[in-house]
Amino acid sequence: MFVCICKGITDKQIKKMVIEQGAGSIRELKLKLDIASQCGTCVKLTQQIIDDTIVDESLFKDVG
Repeated sequence: MFVCICKGITDKQIKKMVIEQGAGSIRELKLKLDIASQCGTCVKLTQQIIDDTIVDESLFKDVG
């Protein structure tokens, strides 16, 4: 799904940056993707995706 309509960034791209590049905040994500740089409507959803991805990844690491 598109999260940032202005820049055409999807939730999958955000998750990939969190998992593979270790982006843990919007500030870190902005270094990799040009997200939340125009209208700002995507900020809340982007932060939620970052938080959910970090929680999901840490839970899987503890199980294994």
